[in-house]
Amino acid sequence: MRGKRAIFGGRGQVRRGLYMAALAAIRFNAAIKQFYDRIVAAGKPKKVAIVACMRKLLTILNAMVRTAKAWDDSLHTA
Repeated sequence: MRGKRAIFGGRGQVRRGLYMAALAAIRFNAAIKQFYDRIVAAGKPKKVAIVACMRKLLTILNAMVRTAKAWDDSLHTA
């Protein structure tokens, strides 16, 4: 496949919500910002890094729902 890929599958509302949440997390959440900066420093495009942050947020949120616990900074510091 040549050129840029685009994702049209999945739930658009969820994807849009995760995108906006990832943008806010990159600005204001130290753990996600550090993750984003590491991916960009490795040479990945910024959009790819944002999508990686979206996935990371989704896995963190799923774990928070599964364990019924609130956000804990000590779990996400390096």
